[in-house]
Amino acid sequence: MKLSLFLCGVASTHALRFPVPRATRIPAALRTTSPHWRPVAAAIAPGDAAADKPQNFFAKIKSNPEVKKVVPLALIFFCILFNYTILRDTKDVLVVTAPKSGAEIIPFLKTYVNLPGAIAFTVLYSSLSNRFSQPQVFRGVVGTFLGFFGLFATVLYPNIDVLHPNGLCDAAARLLPASAAAPIAIVRNWTFSLFYLMAELWGSVVASLLFWGFANSVVSVKEAKKYYPLFGLFANVALIFSGQFVRIVSKLRAGAANPAAAWGLSLKLLMGGVVASGGVMLGAYEFMQRKVVTDPNCVDPSSLKKAKTKTKMTMGESAKYLAQSKYIRDLATLVIGYGMAINIVEVTWKANLKRQFPDPADYSAFMGAFSSATGSVTLFMMLAGQRILKRFGWGVAAAVTPVTLLATGCVFFSLILKPGPWMPLAAALGTTPLMLAVLVGAAQNIASKSTKYALFDPCKEMAYIPLDAEQKTKGKAAVDVIGNPLGKSGGALLQQMLILSLGSLAACTPYLAAVLFGVIAMWLRAAKSLSGQFEEQMALVEGAE
Repeated sequence: MKLSLFLCGVASTHALRFPVPRATRIPAALRTTSPHWRPVAAAIAPGDAAADKPQNFFAKIKSNPEVKKVVPLALIFFCILFNYTILRDTKDVLVVTAPKSGAEIIPFLKTYVNLPGAIAFTVLYSSLSNRFSQPQVFRGVVGTFLGFFGLFATVLYPNIDVLHPNGLCDAAARLLPASAAAPIAIVRNWTFSLFYLMAELWGSVVASLLFWGFANSVVSVKEAKKYYPLFGLFANVALIFSGQFVRIVSKLRAGAANPAAAWGLSLKLLMGGVVASGGVMLGAYEFMQRKVVTDPNCVDPSSLKKAKTKTKMTMGESAKYLAQSKYIRDLATLVIGYGMAINIVEVTWKANLKRQFPDPADYSAFMGAFSSATGSVTLFMMLAGQRILKRFGWGVAAAVTPVTLLATGCVFFSLILKPGPWMPLAAALGTTPLMLAVLVGAAQNIASKSTKYALFDPCKEMAYIPLDAEQKTKGKAAVDVIGNPLGKSGGALLQQMLILSLGSLAACTPYLAAVLFGVIAMWLRAAKSLSGQFEEQMALVEGAE
């Protein structure tokens, strides 16, 4: 059944292919042999200048292998991140503001929905990698995601009154203790829970696994040093655009006579934007497959052949092989550490965020502004990230994100645990302590996410480039698809245990702060270990080249 759904996804996405027109042939006298962008050193008649400018522009793109490769890759990443931002904001709105639900549902979703879903997908992905080529897997998986999001907005959400088992869940709530409210809410709003899982998997699967796996197969180590720190510079403009798109669409329901119907319309527009962006992404991917991957000036044929090799190890053999690799274990520690750390601070922040903005439209509008601010800060960090990586090396760049989380986490938890000293500041700013906590939590998330996009992600992806095909394919799937949900689920499970033991999230906060500092220490230790191994691997690769 899974295989048939996958093949349907492949068939549906083939409809998005389009022929790329060939650029008009440029006379030999006007061609440039320079690999850089600069005016063509040739005399052009004044009357022909305007007509020749577009031809020269596209000729320079076509003649420069790096530009021909990097521009469509950046466009693919832009579309993926545009969708990710919309999905991330929408999934939180759905589950946090759902009937008889709240931020307390998030730890249970991450443990009992996201983690099993991620493990199941990893098993399926390993099977698909043995059966199909990577382009087929890419098209099929992305097509399946886009089909689900379109189906959710047009079929599932309009029929939630019929699909959600409210009566059954009300009966269960009367029989079970109050501590079972969150699991009951997951079942009560099961379509929202499914959307939450698919939105989380979009970030882990499409962004981390499929895109970066493809990029690592066509970009050399030398090019990665140059472009990976800046790769997200263009793509993170998507955070600003998508954040504003979410805000505008969310405001459409302001003053509506039927808020539920208005939110349904907003959801259709949001998912329509996701599907449209996904179509552009698949079009750019097809261009890469037809015009870039087949060009030996853009991609080394030997490295491409290695990347396209189908791995034949079984799931058990792959797990044993990967477990023996200290390199992969350190990479997994980095990803798990980030997942646990960000989960510990996010749940408390989102609980306060719901108290400040109980209405879904207001909540969604704030998250749109949050995403735009994250994009703006990330653009600055992208520029700084290249300098940090170039001047201080991989090790320092990989340590920036945990150090940022440590510093901002201290401020955030001090505000939660000891709000008294902050009261004069809140009064001077003309705001409430609750709103101040929301703003400080937002600043903490913006700082951690911007350093993650600008430094942590590029460093992590660069670390995969010198690995063999098995480690690149299945090792990356295990680290990115399972590692990130495992980290978040670990943090969520810890919070569940503390809540059940101590009675409330507020009572757990001091213990969560201590765990956060311990996780960051483990993260920094793994980054230091991986730094030495990565430099050794890069020296071997560069020596071979």
